[in-house]
Amino acid sequence: MQTSQIEIVPFGPDHLEAAVALSRQAGWPHRTEDWQLALALSDGMVAVEDGRIVGTVLVTPYKGDCATINMVIVDEAMRGRGLGRKLMDAALLAAGDRPLRLVATTAGLPLYQKLGFHETGTVLQHQGLAGEIAAPAETEAATDADVAGIAQLDRLAFGADREGLLSYLAGVGEFAVTRRDDRISGFACLRPFGRGEVIGPVVGAGLGEARKLIEHFIAKRPGQFLRVDTTAETGLSPWLAEHGLAHVGGGITMKKPLVHDAADPTTTTFALASQALG
Repeated sequence: MQTSQIEIVPFGPDHLEAAVALSRQAGWPHRTEDWQLALALSDGMVAVEDGRIVGTVLVTPYKGDCATINMVIVDEAMRGRGLGRKLMDAALLAAGDRPLRLVATTAGLPLYQKLGFHETGTVLQHQGLAGEIAAPAETEAATDADVAGIAQLDRLAFGADREGLLSYLAGVGEFAVTRRDDRISGFACLRPFGRGEVIGPVVGAGLGEARKLIEHFIAKRPGQFLRVDTTAETGLSPWLAEHGLAHVGGGITMKKPLVHDAADPTTTTFALASQALG
């Protein structure tokens, strides 16, 4: 059966259960709540064949600055038939003229390259039972009044306005901050995800400050299952492994077109938008 007989339709509430099943089939840990978070911030499409959901894709816009493409999943029985391209074509249309970002698997890399995406780095996923670590003195729990400052710092580091995402994360998780001269100089978020909790996004004025922010939450969760996504360039991977969070995989960060990196060169950003949603 050809993909021309498959319809791409908007993601509706009645598609959620099937989407969760597809992500589990792909070996991803997403719970229903994780899908709901992503959908609250995204435009979603599903591929339907004879009433059955056989593919998904989400487009998360960050105002007019950029958008990320997430949760590109094709039913394993449908792979090799061009359905991934069909879903991506729908995503590109939904994104409009925004610059795009995504995290690719090795299998998806050739398709994204054909669509004009360029590799920009490597994501390293770490997870496991957190070891015991002393709480750093330099960090503190964020307050509701800090969310605007967190969003401003994130905008500088990420190069796009993610205020909506950060406000949502503040409602389902918690933030820690560092301060310098009475201003927020770094932040990290902890929220429920998958088998436990994920630390991210994390932004710090250098590696040392970012590591302190991660330590803040590891210290609060000894023996608990945590996930942290970092990049190969940070050199953080061995340190995470020492504290119980083993390297278990990752992905390839990509952009379309190549977008000028608006980050301050002294800022280290450990979690990308795609990881923030999944």
